[in-house]
Amino acid sequence: MKDFVLHFEKPIVELENKILEMRELAKSGDVDISEEIQQLEQKAVKLREEVFSNLDRWQRVQLARHPKRPYTLDYIEQMTDWFQEIHGDRNFRDDPSIVAGLGQIDGRDVAIIGHQKGRSTRENLHRNFGMPHPEGYRKALRVMKLAEKFNRPVLTLIDTNGAYPGLGAEERGQAEAIARNLFEMSQLTVPVVSVVIGEGGSGGALALGIADRLLMLEYAWYSVITPEGCASILYRDATLAYKAAEAMRLTANDLLELGVVDEILPEPFGGAHRDWKTTADTVRTAISKQFKQLEKLKPETLINRRIDKYGKIGVFEEA
Repeated sequence: MKDFVLHFEKPIVELENKILEMRELAKSGDVDISEEIQQLEQKAVKLREEVFSNLDRWQRVQLARHPKRPYTLDYIEQMTDWFQEIHGDRNFRDDPSIVAGLGQIDGRDVAIIGHQKGRSTRENLHRNFGMPHPEGYRKALRVMKLAEKFNRPVLTLIDTNGAYPGLGAEERGQAEAIARNLFEMSQLTVPVVSVVIGEGGSGGALALGIADRLLMLEYAWYSVITPEGCASILYRDATLAYKAAEAMRLTANDLLELGVVDEILPEPFGGAHRDWKTTADTVRTAISKQFKQLEKLKPETLINRRIDKYGKIGVFEEA
């Protein structure tokens, strides 16, 4: 994973490596190559602009899945003054694919809940590749109810390609757990802000996404199904995921246009994986601004606006 590079990033990375090599060579002082280095740096800037200003939807999906991209625990480390994780759903077990707890951001006490993927094979097995079981959603709801009890706003960080579809998860009520979260989140008396930080797939993402404000990072995606799942159903071929991604309109720009998302958060040039701190600072500033606005509203106003917000999504006609 250390050297993981997406195919459309390769020309940029190769040029950046060349610049690093020349800088090391320049340190010897034997030859003055400062002008050549400057020319390559200018070329690199133009190449980045050319590549990242013309990404298609499938390339944006790939960026959202980049293994070097920051995950929930990385944002918690960068954004919080302190954080105390809470484990278990008081019913079956703890689910490591969802991180939940109480913390403080910019002096404001908040509940923080988010999907968590792993970086190594061992971590991914432990985190179930970021695909929650029903006990994960029940743990999340437990923390939301704690936040409501102590009048603390809720922040959710969405990053999953979907809830785990295994037999055990279905036996323990996966659909009920997701549906319960949808209902309970719509009725919470405290402000709720959700941020799609990477992948936002299916009900597994929506179970943490019923919010007063839904924000998305620039290269994240959010949809009712993964591109591969859509391609398997519509085209009978998962390898046509790139085609499905174009049809699904799942990028941040698409969803802002459709009225699903309230704000797009810019990422460092080239993606969040290139600068975790700058990305976390952007997210922290945005959520603090949203909480400051939402805290002025009465609980009944929050609930009514939240229900109205989701009631307006989508258009249908009766024949």
